[in-house]
Amino acid sequence: MTRFTIASFNVKNLIGGDNEFYKFQKYTPEEYAWKQDWMADQLLTMDADIIGFQEVFEEQALNDVLSEVEKRGALANETNLPDASKRYHKKAIFRKLAFGGYKTASLAFAPNTSDGGPGERRPGLAILSRFGFSETPEIIQDLPNPIHIPMSALGGDEDAGHFTLKRLSRPILKARIPVAGTVVTVFNCHLKSKLGEFIRPQGEDFSREAVLTAYDPVGRAMGALRAALRRMAEAWVLRREIVDELDKGHPVMVLGDFNDGEHAVSSEIISGEQPFKNYSWMLRHDAKHPNDRYSRVENEQITEAVDRVRLRSGEKMFVRKSLRDMVYTSAFGGVYESIDQIYMSRHFDNNWDKAIGEMEYYSVFNDHLTDGSHPEAPYNKLASDHGQIMAHIRLNAR
Repeated sequence: MTRFTIASFNVKNLIGGDNEFYKFQKYTPEEYAWKQDWMADQLLTMDADIIGFQEVFEEQALNDVLSEVEKRGALANETNLPDASKRYHKKAIFRKLAFGGYKTASLAFAPNTSDGGPGERRPGLAILSRFGFSETPEIIQDLPNPIHIPMSALGGDEDAGHFTLKRLSRPILKARIPVAGTVVTVFNCHLKSKLGEFIRPQGEDFSREAVLTAYDPVGRAMGALRAALRRMAEAWVLRREIVDELDKGHPVMVLGDFNDGEHAVSSEIISGEQPFKNYSWMLRHDAKHPNDRYSRVENEQITEAVDRVRLRSGEKMFVRKSLRDMVYTSAFGGVYESIDQIYMSRHFDNNWDKAIGEMEYYSVFNDHLTDGSHPEAPYNKLASDHGQIMAHIRLNAR
């Protein structure tokens, strides 16, 4: 039996001191030191085996944090763990107190292909694995074949326009990770934010919707529509990759910031459909009479086809297990939501008779959450406006 932990951590604009990431935004050396200190403490507390990081602008900044974690972890082990001369040193409590370390861990970084110069930077992603990678991780952002999504007019067959996507706003990082003889495909993603996507007219310095002193509610609603379309299209790209892995028989886990809390459309695209309770009740797609329903055999066939590629939400599995009513991972504009997720295929759902393991627990590290409006925000906002989530997985004996 093997246990491991897998986590998602939006580090909120991780970049070295005095480096401008967005316009007029940068950390002083003191602020960067504070952020690095806070991150090191969080990672030491989490002690996760696999971590998906979002909003990493510089790989070196993340490596600096990991080096600091390693120092603190070694000191903590020296302080907390009894040496071999103590007859009680093998007790389980000390195994739980031990920090696993990242000295031999592997780090994969995915820079953003839209990254620009100072003030116009775009964040990337990273995956840290104590188990290494079974092959070179893959970065998905520029699409060799752009997605062309046609729309049909309701009530007719005529063309109602289309949406085309050539590049994701941020990369998706795909890694195959060997864990105790099992290779798990892990995706780390950061979908398009809810911030509106506005178009700057040629020859103008700003998009008209950005000029808040001439507030344009209809134009800003169109910006929100563009952002939502992009986010859902990016979710579909991820879904396509997930299904491809599941078709190959690989267990799958998906980490990241879905930027999708209230209506969860992108989450539904990523996870797939929920099977209908009984397809034998449903009118057939080719029905010619009122009683043309799917058969019992077809009901089983359809249910299996849907469930085979459906992902489970670690958060929702935990809520059902613990009777907890809500998990918050993000605060923005005074609204608290759960937009950071860990999804997993049915290989980790013990309700499936061929499951290779199960999620035993789900940790949420979010006591610091603030969106900048709180009186303590000046330092807390340097940390992150996201909580960190971690799934505790047990693999069955093989």
